[in-house]
Amino acid sequence: MITLSIVISDWVATGIFLLYLTLVVSCVVVILSENRNPIRSLAWIIALLALPVVGLVFYLFFGRSLRGHHMITRHNKRKLMHHFTSRPVDLGTLQLNSGAHQLIKLAHSLTRSPLTVNNEIRIFTEGREKFDSLMRDLENARHTIYLQYYIFQDDVTGSAVAEILKRKAREGVVVKVIYDHVGSFSSSRRFFRDMKNAGVDTHPFFRVTFPQLANRINWRNHRKIVVIDNEIGYIGGMNIADRYVDGLPDGSAWRDTHFRVRGDVVQSLLYSFAVDWYFLKKPDSMIPLHCSPHTLRNSCAMQLVTSGPVEVWNNLSLCFLRAISSARKSIYIQTPYFLPTDALLNALEAAALAKVDVRVMIPSKSDSRLLLLASFSYVTRCLKAGIKVYLYTPGMLHAKAMTIDDDFATAGSTNFDFRSFENNFESNLLIYDREVNARLREIFFSDLEKCRKLKYSQWKSRPLPQRMLESFIRLFAPIL
Repeated sequence: MITLSIVISDWVATGIFLLYLTLVVSCVVVILSENRNPIRSLAWIIALLALPVVGLVFYLFFGRSLRGHHMITRHNKRKLMHHFTSRPVDLGTLQLNSGAHQLIKLAHSLTRSPLTVNNEIRIFTEGREKFDSLMRDLENARHTIYLQYYIFQDDVTGSAVAEILKRKAREGVVVKVIYDHVGSFSSSRRFFRDMKNAGVDTHPFFRVTFPQLANRINWRNHRKIVVIDNEIGYIGGMNIADRYVDGLPDGSAWRDTHFRVRGDVVQSLLYSFAVDWYFLKKPDSMIPLHCSPHTLRNSCAMQLVTSGPVEVWNNLSLCFLRAISSARKSIYIQTPYFLPTDALLNALEAAALAKVDVRVMIPSKSDSRLLLLASFSYVTRCLKAGIKVYLYTPGMLHAKAMTIDDDFATAGSTNFDFRSFENNFESNLLIYDREVNARLREIFFSDLEKCRKLKYSQWKSRPLPQRMLESFIRLFAPIL
């Protein structure tokens, strides 16, 4: 009897081992067939072979690619495009350089996003001002409110926004809300259920449950988009939570950048929301894509570029690379997390070595200690190439903005890191306008007065344990 038990146990152990081996070999085959970056592919293969079980779990959660998958069916996309109308723009009438022309064409090739003019933009750098404006516009909504945020917190700020949404829904305004399930995980179910019961059509993006944990947890919708009455739009880096208004619990500031827009670009925001809505399998509630005529007539040119893990290309990474490579005078970057891809880091180094004024601003203290340490691991190389690096000292710098030369700027939800470029669903405005560029540069230099400039001689002499820790954490940059 004991011998039989031993034999059965041996068979069970052998079966488990063969099953595990089959899974590992299958993952290796998938990695090889995807033809990704050889270094990253090799790293995953080594992890699978050298870290039994742990390597497989990490790969299933963070190593797989959705590249080339479709967010919505071609049929639904054709229906959306049929209702999407944009006014043609003659590039010859705009005072743009050849680099801007190429960037416009690149963005259109990647996302079919049209260049729009006749736009008005307001820049917010403080949360209170932004939420006062947003809530005022929500109160004045007459027909529709489409709202999408990575974090929708059930705190004082979030509850105030939710109360307006519920009240407008009871008044007959069509209100649709998308929130990221992981980003808003700390908010109670009752918070969103109360909105739904009041008539707000509320849905989580990529709800993470146990059977789908590995399939969904790594890909998050980081976009922050609001469209009101198809006339007013909001886009930027601020989520809905108290810290964007009141700062951090220790009393330090929270510095961010957000936009309020009117004009032709609003339809692009509307289209982005509609695609995400259909991705949630909600084709029964059609979103009208027609925007009301407006009286704005100017040459403030903008393009909305969206990016995500299901796209064929890394859309925003390619647009950033093209914009940086075309710089002739200056590149000013503000980002909470600085974990650039090799291509983007090389482009910044090349620009600095060619005597372009390259400046990168990151926080001195962050809401993520790991990401800050990983960001620090890139600083030495930047300083050596002549890139000026500044640490923002009043608090958390969460702004995600870049200005290049005199006539290009971009801001939105995209951090300057691997996760934003490869794993998250993101959205940024590309702005081809000297006035907006000048205002953002003015904001950058105002923030510069609150920064500590890093010096190469001092930075490279940091304690060895700290440098080793930063370098170790950097190994995990693609999944942080």
